[in-house]
Amino acid sequence: MGQLHLINRRHKNFIEQVIENAKTIWAMKMPTYIEFRDQMLAAGYDEVLERPWAPGTVVPTHTHPFEADAVVVAGEMWLSVRGAPEQHLLPGDRFHLKPNEPHEERYGAAGATYWVARRG
Repeated sequence: MGQLHLINRRHKNFIEQVIENAKTIWAMKMPTYIEFRDQMLAAGYDEVLERPWAPGTVVPTHTHPFEADAVVVAGEMWLSVRGAPEQHLLPGDRFHLKPNEPHEERYGAAGATYWVARRG
């Protein structure tokens, strides 16, 4: 039983270190909403929005008349763009869609939120 306790403690310490490393990476990668908005407006985008999605939402293939550049800030989603492999996106991941580009979206069990800049 002593060895099992030692293994569990080492495993717990390892997991705690992985979580701390992830937090550090997250802090380095993620801009604040204000920083993202200011960067995207300076890059010529017309508007910047926060888009929350409910858990399990599926948005069938569709298009938008605008260009979109986004960063996932919470939850997880899957994005399928015609002609490319499906992307599994997590907080800190970015995606870009051209105007009128067919795509499909799926959202995870906790839903997802992303910030998106649009133009066009």
